[in-house]
Amino acid sequence: MQSAHAVAAHWQGDFHEAGLRTWAEGLRSQLRAAKVSLGLVFMAPRFFSRAKEVLEVLRVHGQIPLLVGCSSGGLIAGDEELEDNPGLVLALYSLPGAVLKAFHFTQEQVEEANGPGYWHLETEIGPEQTNGWLVFADPFHIDSEGWLRGWNEAYAPMPVMGGLASGDPAAQLTQIYVDGEVYEEGGVAVAIGGDVRLAGITSQGCTPIGETWTLTKVENNLIRQIGNRSAYEVLAETFNALSTEEQKKARGNLFIGLVINEYLEEFHRGDFLVRNLLGADPQSGTIAVGALPREGQTIQFQRHDAAAATEDLLALLARAKKELADTTIYGACLCCCNGRGQHLFGVPNHDAQLIQQHLGPLGLAGFFCNGEIGPVGERNFLHGYTASLALFVAAKPHEAPKV
Repeated sequence: MQSAHAVAAHWQGDFHEAGLRTWAEGLRSQLRAAKVSLGLVFMAPRFFSRAKEVLEVLRVHGQIPLLVGCSSGGLIAGDEELEDNPGLVLALYSLPGAVLKAFHFTQEQVEEANGPGYWHLETEIGPEQTNGWLVFADPFHIDSEGWLRGWNEAYAPMPVMGGLASGDPAAQLTQIYVDGEVYEEGGVAVAIGGDVRLAGITSQGCTPIGETWTLTKVENNLIRQIGNRSAYEVLAETFNALSTEEQKKARGNLFIGLVINEYLEEFHRGDFLVRNLLGADPQSGTIAVGALPREGQTIQFQRHDAAAATEDLLALLARAKKELADTTIYGACLCCCNGRGQHLFGVPNHDAQLIQQHLGPLGLAGFFCNGEIGPVGERNFLHGYTASLALFVAAKPHEAPKV
């Protein structure tokens, strides 16, 4: 599938140099006279041994000045989600006026980092020189949470979107691609600057239930009181207030949403960071969550299932369509949790098709992740069960820094 500024396609065969060369040239020709600014490539693990050769063929014959990506067992191209022995996906983007720079980072740098200035020096990019970052990283050999905390300090409120690669879980092996290089650790961060910025959607696969509440007693990841009442009592009350049908859906699928920006007048979808409900103890009245909440923070319980994930994505797509009505969308990259796709929805191509229906036709590429990266409010987080959609859009004149 393509638009005027981007095209994405799927190669399902094995490595075949002449065939890949012709395929890349054909894909390049679909952009007509437009200059390629960026290429994204995602490959199934069966290409591991030939990845370097594949990259060279695609770079040369696709005429790609910057080519980045990673490995994954499930790929996305256009309106298709390719979950079974998928081959490789290539997308070419023409981003007028964009200034792009890729940076490969390592665990050693994460450990060395001692403040925002460290990353500014390493990347040679200051916070005023970028509109956001597209990131792909290895989940096995890097502290992704630690890296992202440092990146937020260095570049917030700029969005960071992307995902953690997948590959051979038994060998704990993935690949990261930066131009012609293949890395088995670390990550690649692409600064999006100039006349193009990142917009997007972080759809966490949940829908809110019940009311919003204020945390009044918290200890580490244990919530003891909500609204000066037993946390368990509030959770049970919320569950019991649901209809019988809603209770069936919620049983075993309850999560918690934590507001990131308390200064908003009202709280809506996208304002909550969704995290796991790890347990609840009726005797102590305590609930345990997969986060470190704080006293005074606003929360709302959430339900996760296929219907909730669809509802959430549809609502966020409608909001994005309205907000970007007068903005050119050049193309997109979709990073989906391995737990989505047919496994969750029971039908193929769920997320990709909804995106095309609401924002398309888009040149869209992506992959299924071991963790998704996307903003909630003005901070970026690592997520699960999430669809992180990065949109390359035209920057307004005051939003156009130079790298």
